[in-house]
Amino acid sequence: MSEAKFSHYDLKLVEPSFGSSLTDLIIELDYLRKKPLGGSTPPKVFFQLKHIFHTLESIGSARIEGNNTTIAEYIETKLEKINNVPSGIKEIQNIEKAMAFIEDNVKYYPINRAFVSEMHKMVVDGLLPPPQGEGDHTAGEYRNINIKIGKSKHFPPDWLRVDDYMKELLDFVGRENSPKYDLLKTAIAHHRFVWIHPFSNGNGRTVRLFTYAMLVKSGFNVNVGRIINPTAVFCSNRNDYYKKLSEADAGSDIGILSWSDYVLRGLKDEILKIDKLTDYDYLRKDILIPTINYSLDRKYITDTEAKILKKVIDKKIIQAADVKEFFIGKMDAEVSRQIRKLIDKKMLVSESEGARKYIIRFDNNYLLRGVIKSLDEKGFLPVRDEVK
Repeated sequence: MSEAKFSHYDLKLVEPSFGSSLTDLIIELDYLRKKPLGGSTPPKVFFQLKHIFHTLESIGSARIEGNNTTIAEYIETKLEKINNVPSGIKEIQNIEKAMAFIEDNVKYYPINRAFVSEMHKMVVDGLLPPPQGEGDHTAGEYRNINIKIGKSKHFPPDWLRVDDYMKELLDFVGRENSPKYDLLKTAIAHHRFVWIHPFSNGNGRTVRLFTYAMLVKSGFNVNVGRIINPTAVFCSNRNDYYKKLSEADAGSDIGILSWSDYVLRGLKDEILKIDKLTDYDYLRKDILIPTINYSLDRKYITDTEAKILKKVIDKKIIQAADVKEFFIGKMDAEVSRQIRKLIDKKMLVSESEGARKYIIRFDNNYLLRGVIKSLDEKGFLPVRDEVK
């Protein structure tokens, strides 16, 4: 393999030809960005799924960097609420927190040096620096050393030039262009960030958060029912990800456009796939009912609990009268007691505060494993592994 070397290229918005497949992708994604979601899945149910995908996104991002924590291991840690966790778990927790930070703040603040530095601090928080761990001695600060990227033929710019290159990149990101360029800019900016490698460590995790922030800021409104899962594009085939990045390192128009096509095609496929979950009939039949069967088979829940939960799933929303058929000859107080038990176990939640109407809740010890398993079987997981 030839020795890695640095080769400057100018950062610019490379425009695809009108008849190219990339132009078609940009048009399709722009439509998806503006399309009202609607859907038949209740918002409270959909947002539970969104939190699960945040978890999967975080695991996937860490996995690209060599973290071998399995989905099953991480889910068990969440369910058991363990405080002192191994560094591999902590790394994933950090990414989840950073995603929440992005959603809470990116609409109100520019994606500037302070914003990127805050993401990086969150990514490496509480982790030992290399070689012991995946932290960074200078969290939130640009590197003050020269570094090499694994097996890449590209050698990142000298550390003395990082500040200028990052200022140029963040100006590029913040520049007012026609909205039709937003997605192209996001793909180009992702590559440029990796090309610069501004931090001593944690660049991969940070750039995927940077990409998520750009997508949310450009109008993929995750707070009204959209799930964006960009890491799934990259972690489904890590070798493809690195190959496409490498092809763009010379900065040729062909390389940059090929990289952009790879990113946006993967993003479109992920959006269309996850949008299926807004169809409640699909969600009920292919995810939720199999979840109840899975949990019942493993005796995480009782027969009566399974009947009540299936009734909730079929009706979307229930009240006590809807499940009296399972308590023939019993007093109303017994029905209320059973519903209260399901609320206490976090398998039901009030439709709204104080209401006596209930929807299913699955972020709990009894159902979450089954939801993950069902999502895995239907191809929704960015990382396929041992969810038993």
